[in-house]
Amino acid sequence: MSSIKNFALIGAAGYIAPRHMKAIKETGNELIAALDPNDSVGIIDSHFPDANFFTEFERFDRHIDKLRRANNGKAVDYMSIASPNYLHDSHMRFALRSAANAICEKPLVLNPWNIDGLTDIEKDTGQRVHTILQLRLHPAIIALREKVTKVKSDKKFDVDLTYITSRGNWYLQSWKGDEKKSGGIATNIGVHFYDMLHFVFGKLQTNIVHYNSSTKSGGYLEYESARVRWFLSVDVNDVPEDIRTAGQRTFRSIIVNGDEVEFSGGFTDLHTRSYEEILAGRGFGLEENRIAIETVASIRTQTPVGLAGDYHPFLDRL
Repeated sequence: MSSIKNFALIGAAGYIAPRHMKAIKETGNELIAALDPNDSVGIIDSHFPDANFFTEFERFDRHIDKLRRANNGKAVDYMSIASPNYLHDSHMRFALRSAANAICEKPLVLNPWNIDGLTDIEKDTGQRVHTILQLRLHPAIIALREKVTKVKSDKKFDVDLTYITSRGNWYLQSWKGDEKKSGGIATNIGVHFYDMLHFVFGKLQTNIVHYNSSTKSGGYLEYESARVRWFLSVDVNDVPEDIRTAGQRTFRSIIVNGDEVEFSGGFTDLHTRSYEEILAGRGFGLEENRIAIETVASIRTQTPVGLAGDYHPFLDRL
């Protein structure tokens, strides 16, 4: 029996899709079918020029079903999902019901109760949902977690998390600017950081939002082992001036007890590492996502309290 696994990809024209194609290629597997309503997918030629491509879900569905029924070794083993956030739930359900395991991009879903429904479908089908929680595999984050676990349980670290990833005017005009589709900024660009904070510092105890808009958000989170002030933005004007002057449009910083955690490097291959872990049976499943999804759902639905209490210093600029 061949050890090469057959993959399908939903969302082949998206920003993150090339990382999934690269991960499938680098783990020695085959992409046999891809779907996206947008046909600007020439990137497929760099990885899997023989993959079948569809712009209509109905034809993709029929093709996947035909491969499954043929029983000739061409059935899809894994379906990678890189579609818009609000479609993840539906596409994971489709994967499981198609007798494939799902590998879903973050955020897994928009609301915690979606996890419960997917858990039921896993039980019904015997298939699994795997998720991309790539920061859990980053060496600097693993080292930080080990450091935290060695400290007395009643000690709390003081953490400032700042993530600014500039986006142009197109951002708010796309599905990413529609909170009903993206979940808003904390969900869309922050969910893996909230997962990382939970992974490193334990259970979430307090969640306060100081500010929330379509382009930036800030708040306070308290975990078993940390007090965290956080700030997220897609506005280039929030990038510190010296860094912006140098031509950089992204700023990523985690300061723990006054010390910067250097984790800027090592991001590019984390999708491949995630795939390696999943294929080895060590991937992250539905429940690992619950705390982060609860966190962003709460941020989305809270009324911000304004600049009161322990808030992130970047909010002073507003």
